[in-house]
Amino acid sequence: MGEPKFLNRYFKVEKDELPARFRIIKNIPVDFDSSASVDDLWKIHDREIGKYRELLESIDSNEKNIELAEASPSLLDLKIEIAARILENCHMCERRCGVNRREGEKGFCRLLETSRYASEFLHMGEEPELVPSHTIFFTGCVFACVYCQNWDISTRPESGNEADPEILARIIRKRRYEGARNVNFVTPTPHAHSILKIIDRVNVNTPMVWNSNMYHSKEVAKLLEGVIDVYLADFKYGDDNCARKYSKVKDYLDVVKRNHEIAYQKAEIIVRHLVLPNHLECCTKPIVEWIVNHIPEVRFNLMFQYMPYYRASKYPEIDRHLISDEKRRAIEIVEESGLEDVLI
Repeated sequence: MGEPKFLNRYFKVEKDELPARFRIIKNIPVDFDSSASVDDLWKIHDREIGKYRELLESIDSNEKNIELAEASPSLLDLKIEIAARILENCHMCERRCGVNRREGEKGFCRLLETSRYASEFLHMGEEPELVPSHTIFFTGCVFACVYCQNWDISTRPESGNEADPEILARIIRKRRYEGARNVNFVTPTPHAHSILKIIDRVNVNTPMVWNSNMYHSKEVAKLLEGVIDVYLADFKYGDDNCARKYSKVKDYLDVVKRNHEIAYQKAEIIVRHLVLPNHLECCTKPIVEWIVNHIPEVRFNLMFQYMPYYRASKYPEIDRHLISDEKRRAIEIVEESGLEDVLI
């Protein structure tokens, strides 16, 4: 298939024609005191991010992978310090539990400071423009989806391997040489602090993909600017009632719409929508309409892979596969919307 016109920068990074965003952010020197208040650290961050934007614009306008010298400390180091502070009053996601994960307190996700991952490998099952994708599946989740296909990972945050930044950075380098087109962080939100540390240690030019339910906090959204190249963004529900019922999450639409818009402005984005049985009019249709009106130039993946996994049997309306009429209706909704770059 041809390369989608809405992922131009991603393809140039993947081909080593442009630097990944994290390499640019590591080039920005920042002087900060790690003992300063988090408010003061944010002020420095918000001031210095302008330098990154200027350098990014200069590099992209010249379309050249220029030589970059890493600064120490850098703007990425500052982001890492702020992320560590967020852990002390955890608001990685918009549940905003406020627990001190560094002191052993657990919030909704039940994760502590040390991140863990269940597996990492070259994934051939992602969108065509991403494969082979070096996927790293982190444990735990900030959602509680009753139909989760990865429930054995999402409900067991203590499982898997410790996500040591040095070790994973070496693995990322190895996978890149084996043909990985990107690094794909799956279920990343509660692990943002660890992912920033991992990226800081990566010494190969490769696109960074944030594979997410997009329920991260507004603070994490700011930290991801200059670090993430592509958001592989789930848009699950078009109705807050559905989000509460099936994923036990509140204010879903306000949060994910905001984060989709930020991703659209600050990076590149592939939007995924998993079609649920009996949810064409309440979810699929309003999601597609919102995308057309707010973030129209995206790669959109309409997904029919729904299976009644985990606890779906407790919800009769979704305890089955999609039927042909539902698939046809979903395609009809997308075709009538005018979305241009659609994978079905």
